[in-house]
Amino acid sequence: MNNPSTTDRASHLSTSGYDLTPLTTEERDRLAARLTPEERRVMIDHGTERPFCGGLLDEHGEGVFACRLCGLPLFRSGAKFDSGTGWPSFFTPFDPAHVREIRDTSHGMLRTEIRCARCDSHLGHVFPDGPPPTGNRYCMNGAALEFAGTGGS
Repeated sequence: MNNPSTTDRASHLSTSGYDLTPLTTEERDRLAARLTPEERRVMIDHGTERPFCGGLLDEHGEGVFACRLCGLPLFRSGAKFDSGTGWPSFFTPFDPAHVREIRDTSHGMLRTEIRCARCDSHLGHVFPDGPPPTGNRYCMNGAALEFAGTGGS
């Protein structure tokens, strides 16, 4: 007989093998307590950092950009490109299941908000004006990401 918790946990794995089980309110609050006021404003309150101010805009090393709150891998460095917008931009996610798309009609615009699939933190928006091969521009707030380099060249 299968253990229900094992079966339930397996059903929340992404194809790349990461646990996408949503965080409880208590887990999210505990992790959010370590955020800076700016990170909290962006990730929890759905704010936007000023362009050309994020610390990861000029990060060009090999590695992975992960959710600053829960650590879920979101984008590979190989998918990063200079969009000229002032925010870190990517043409495809690490795993499509790691990001959620939400219709956003705020500020009199129709946009697609991107949130972390595990902790529901606001990351940025995706636009259909990116480079090949996807044509997408995932325009992310640097305050919502952390970079883990692989140490390779």
